Amino acid sequence: MTPALYRRQWAQNPLREVLAGMVGTFALIPEVIAFSYIAGVSPAVSLFASFVISVSIAIFGGRPGMISGAAGSVALVAAPLVHAHGVQAMLLATLAAGGLQVLFGLLRLQAVMRFVPAEVRTGFVNALAIMIFAAQVPQMLGVSWHTYALITLGLVIIYLLPRLSDAIPSPLICIVVLTAITMFYPMPVHTVSDLGDLPTGLPSLTFPHIALNWATWSVVLPYALAMAAVGLLESMMTASVVDDITDTHGDQRMECTGLGISNILVGAFGGIAGCGMIGQTVGNLRYGGRGRLSTFTAGAFLLALMVLLHRWVGQVPMAALVAIMIMVSASTFSWGSLRDLARHPRLSSLTMLVTVAVVVMTHDLAAGVAVGVMLSGVFFAWHAASLLRVTEKRSGDVLTYSASGQVFFASADSLSDAIDYHTDASRVVLDLTEARLWDITSVQVLEKIIGKLRARGRTVEVMGLHPERHGILASQSNEALLAL
Repeated sequence: MTPALYRRQWAQNPLREVLAGMVGTFALIPEVIAFSYIAGVSPAVSLFASFVISVSIAIFGGRPGMISGAAGSVALVAAPLVHAHGVQAMLLATLAAGGLQVLFGLLRLQAVMRFVPAEVRTGFVNALAIMIFAAQVPQMLGVSWHTYALITLGLVIIYLLPRLSDAIPSPLICIVVLTAITMFYPMPVHTVSDLGDLPTGLPSLTFPHIALNWATWSVVLPYALAMAAVGLLESMMTASVVDDITDTHGDQRMECTGLGISNILVGAFGGIAGCGMIGQTVGNLRYGGRGRLSTFTAGAFLLALMVLLHRWVGQVPMAALVAIMIMVSASTFSWGSLRDLARHPRLSSLTMLVTVAVVVMTHDLAAGVAVGVMLSGVFFAWHAASLLRVTEKRSGDVLTYSASGQVFFASADSLSDAIDYHTDASRVVLDLTEARLWDITSVQVLEKIIGKLRARGRTVEVMGLHPERHGILASQSNEALLAL
């Protein structure tokens, strides 16, 4: 990235960027606090971590306009470690996870995102939208009618106000209006302060108070590796969504290292590791946040709210935040994918639905993506295997088999099954000019075919075995095949 481009990413439309970042802050608060309880840490730990991540990744990250915080699948991964070994072990795991993410970025391992197909990305987005909405349901159960009235009013403000003017993001106006109503006309509704104690001071540097011996590392490192991998996966998926919405390209390698640096700083300030947050990112983009300033504002404004205005923040009705998150959920969901279920190939649609189902059932975005990628790989192999064609032609005492298509582990047996080992032809020609061998399995099957035919006294000729077309044959162990 050139210095000029980096500067432009900070300077574009400052007022709109600041306002969009403020919307992102309010969208951060309920989810961060909710996931802090899942992880088994206090709200202050997650809120301070979100401040550090947002500010740091605005500086070091590679995807402008993306909101990151201490929530999501990383909290789910860290929860067992916190419950079994305490917060200090989690802090050490956060530091280690950040270091691993920096290493992943330096090794360019972000390239594995190319292997995540479009249907899995759509499933990821839809599942996250469902989870965001599901997280709001507890705030709408067992409450008074006042809560429902405020949520309805909040949604009306959010969706109708932009038709009149979009000078100020409507979610900010929603928060101000609903907070003013509940302050001037007290009513039995939940507020942000009911979620837990908010921090009242600044974060300070700390270091994990835990023995740094082999026993500790043997416990912490597996969790650190899982936190690093899940955080990168969720951040890269979020970055891909931003690319699609904005028709721009971020620097994924820089995003990896930036997230790693941010999580190292988070661990140094006593927080829990975080990652990209797609719901908050979509909300930020929806209200004009395209540069680094919106990401920075989301973190800086969060700290200002927590430290300077925590008394006022505590009085914000949860109904206002629920209305914002419902809007974020609706904006995140890919509604066009419902129409595409009937238009796209059935196996692609099935992959998308399975990805959604796994994420919703496990509450683990990484698990859903992993299952979706594996399922896509199986379906692709199945389809590629079905394209292999073997034709047979007899001319006198010569029997020719012509293969076209891809020969690999899933299709190699089809090649073998097409061969008549009991033929009375004295000479058998295997024409592989229009085929391609991809793996060891295909080579072994070819060797088996040749061996069986020769064992029955047949002369075998193989055509089309060119190293540039069948690179797997270039190894020393297959020189005999190349010599045919």
